[in-house]
Amino acid sequence: MIKRALQLVENDVIDSALRTVAFGKQGLDALERSLQNGLGDVFRKVTTMIGEIDGRVIVTGIGKSGHIGRKIAASLASTGTPAFFVHPVEANHGDLGMIAPGDVVLALSWGGETAELQGIVAFTRRFSIPLIAITSGEASTLARAADLVLLLPREQEACPHGLAPTTSTLMQLALGDALAVALLEARGFSATDFRVYHPGGKLGAMLSHVSDLMHTGERLPLVKLGTSMPDAIDELSRKRFGCVGIVDEDGRLCGVVTDGDIARHLDVNLKEAVVDDWMTENPKTVGKDTLATAAMALLNKYSIGALIVVNEENRPIGIVHFHDLLRVGVA
Repeated sequence: MIKRALQLVENDVIDSALRTVAFGKQGLDALERSLQNGLGDVFRKVTTMIGEIDGRVIVTGIGKSGHIGRKIAASLASTGTPAFFVHPVEANHGDLGMIAPGDVVLALSWGGETAELQGIVAFTRRFSIPLIAITSGEASTLARAADLVLLLPREQEACPHGLAPTTSTLMQLALGDALAVALLEARGFSATDFRVYHPGGKLGAMLSHVSDLMHTGERLPLVKLGTSMPDAIDELSRKRFGCVGIVDEDGRLCGVVTDGDIARHLDVNLKEAVVDDWMTENPKTVGKDTLATAAMALLNKYSIGALIVVNEENRPIGIVHFHDLLRVGVA
């Protein structure tokens, strides 16, 4: 491995970073202009082709294009378009069997002359599997073989030698993301659908619904109108959510009493008080299909600790506490 002492001083490093960003912006600007012209027509055909297939999108590429291809495949798969990455070298040693009729192949190669892609390209031609190319080589071997070519503009790499893929891979990545999002929107892929593919981590938590987190049944702190405050306090302390919901004779929520309300009335004779006197009418509530992030936003906006979950008839069916949301990572 070649090791040399760094020649850049601190300011030079920042200047270098700014130049790289500037080249990247130039590349994205050029890509935007292309999409507004001829590339846009091909992009529309590509989304239609992928949207109509019964199989999967097989993404392939080697080197830096391969790394970008893996990310594009992951983005497609996570947004409702079945996709996976096939390494072109492994394809030549048996993995061609992973490609089936009904699939479409998306091949990435900046110059379009990647020798390792020849096996997959020949396979798609032999078995009439649609081939989409992402390349800047308009007259390249890959472009000539492809059914559709997403032609990238040839912009200068940020690498001062013009060798390390930088601007080129940024444009590949941006076009792949654009394709994933366009297909997502065309399918009407919702946040609920998104959670199916992202059940774990913070993203999964943010896409959780209140129904996934709420306490129900005997855990619900509820008393009826006319209940004495000592009995209401007993319910509040046993359930430990910092509040108790007040329901009418039909079981509909009509108010809430919180531990803050009790603290503000310590100078009152509790034995003579009923919940009707202290409750806050029309309290903040949520439905069971409310996203956890929306519930957290309500708690923060109104500086409250819990939300009662109600059905369409305003009858309590659960309760979700601030700690429930923090526990699963919604913050």
